[in-house]
Amino acid sequence: MAQKHDMTLFSVSFSALLLGLFLPENAWASTAGGFIDLTNHAVGYIALFLFVVAYVLVMAEEFTHLRKSKPVILAAGIMWAIVAAIYVQHGDIHTVEAAVRHNLLEYAELFLFLLVAMTYINAMDERAVFDALRSWLVRKGFNYRQLFWITGWIAFFLSPVADNLTTALLMCAVILAVGADNKKFVGLSCINIVVAANAGGAFSPFGDITTLMVWQKGTVGFWTFFLLFIPAVVNFTVPAAIMHFAVPQEQPEPSDETVAMKRGAVVIMCLFLLTIITAVSFHNFLHIPPVLGMMTGLAYLQFFGYYLKKTHLPKLDMGDFNKDQGVVGDFVPFDIFNKIARAEWDTLLFFYGIILCVGALGQIGYLAITSQVMYTDWGATLGLSDAWSATPANVMVGVFSAIVDNIPVMFAVLSMNPDMSQGQWLLVTLTAGVGGSLLSIGSAAGVALMGQARGKYTFFGHLKWTPAIAVGYIASVLVHIWINGNIF
Repeated sequence: MAQKHDMTLFSVSFSALLLGLFLPENAWASTAGGFIDLTNHAVGYIALFLFVVAYVLVMAEEFTHLRKSKPVILAAGIMWAIVAAIYVQHGDIHTVEAAVRHNLLEYAELFLFLLVAMTYINAMDERAVFDALRSWLVRKGFNYRQLFWITGWIAFFLSPVADNLTTALLMCAVILAVGADNKKFVGLSCINIVVAANAGGAFSPFGDITTLMVWQKGTVGFWTFFLLFIPAVVNFTVPAAIMHFAVPQEQPEPSDETVAMKRGAVVIMCLFLLTIITAVSFHNFLHIPPVLGMMTGLAYLQFFGYYLKKTHLPKLDMGDFNKDQGVVGDFVPFDIFNKIARAEWDTLLFFYGIILCVGALGQIGYLAITSQVMYTDWGATLGLSDAWSATPANVMVGVFSAIVDNIPVMFAVLSMNPDMSQGQWLLVTLTAGVGGSLLSIGSAAGVALMGQARGKYTFFGHLKWTPAIAVGYIASVLVHIWINGNIF
């Protein structure tokens, strides 16, 4: 999902820029495999400049209204073109082609997996699953402190199944429905929801884009991710407990709004669960990419959508209730391709640009330098043993994710592929997933809620509680090292 539809990687690119400028390298050194080191060549500097400019435009999307996918896609094309030109000059027409195809395969698996997940989420949204949950919470008449914790826990457990963005938007809708007049309650609850959604996504292979990438790469096994459950709980509950005392002790106005789910909603939820089981089974037992299981699951929804369309009986009124069938009717029949069309295409294309851009930086040689500094030199400088030498780098990955989006950061780490234990891979998965909570702009959930709760949840309002969130971040890292020390 930090989907985490979370988006900024200034950290890795900036560190690569500094390292590329100041670390001496032979710009034209070649290996037997055909690799040409371009880190001190004009092409390397141009590529870094293009990447930084593209990411500045991504970060400025809120002000320029330029979709984030556009600059990174353009930058990716130019970066690979100038790299390929150098290789062609040296008579090598195959190395860059093979590298691009490798990156395209990485993207294709991620793209198709996310497309299926987004389609199911859109189908459940259209069948009023999330609206029904929201109306149920509003009707119960909880006080502000109860809602603070209830929405937080729901976000924590819903995020591993849905993505952190959808989860955060749903819970924020609940908060605004019951407490829009209380600015302090809305602000604190939004912070809590962002932290909870990001933490919940960290312990599930499906909970965040970063965990999905690590799982699909085969670096960490499916069930191994759940070793992060307790650290994730700590990451959420520590700042929540600190903020608890600042939440107003008031009772919001009750509401009697009732929203019923549409026909087929429960079946679609069950099919989504079956799709996840299929993907996990394909990967664990048949040793084939989980994306194949997800695409098979899309067929489940397609066939059920065909049934819904053929048996559709339009109602004269959207509020009509069919007492015989016990379902709510609707005007428009279910159409699976409408759900696919509603996928976050800008986000999906953004991932293409990021993966290709980071891949180009890796082909130039910057990721190798960054990997050497972060995963070897830092540990040696601090005098750490081999088992713990990667710890400083993995903790800093979370800090980078607060400034930048966790997706390109994690892809860069996977591209570096440092030699680490399972404990260290879980640590970087945890920090990349939850580090974005440190700032409101550090994850897609935070950015989205600043728009949804405009004026009530702000960058500086979140920043005020960053020290509390940082305490939870540090505590979760220490708890992971403590309880999972045997796998380091």
